[in-house]
Amino acid sequence: MPTPVPPQSPLTPVVSAALKRDQDGLVCAVVQQHDTGQVLMVGWMDDEALHRTLTTGRVTFWSRSRQEYWRKGDTSGHAQYVRGVALDCDGDALLVRVDQVGAACHTGTRSCFDGRDLAAVVAGPAQ
Repeated sequence: MPTPVPPQSPLTPVVSAALKRDQDGLVCAVVQQHDTGQVLMVGWMDDEALHRTLTTGRVTFWSRSRQEYWRKGDTSGHAQYVRGVALDCDGDALLVRVDQVGAACHTGTRSCFDGRDLAAVVAGPAQ
């Protein structure tokens, strides 16, 4: 069941009603390089962060640790320029396609997933 729509949501009623927010009013945002498909990072957005992302051409997140909005690249120069945004079939995740300038990860790597592979059994389709 979707979480209640925030009383002053800046989103259109259709978009706002489609979102399934967590208990803190947030939706997971998976960020992907638009031309290569590389997954760069994951962040969190509330209605205002999504509204800013949809209307400014730059990606804005809600920082759970700092409890404030942050626009990717404002301090690092490693900006994310919006190329498209999609809502998943359940309404509980966003796919944000971007043109990434510089590193996406705060550690300085292109992707937050670079060099962080876990040991896993690799399987194929059943015969």
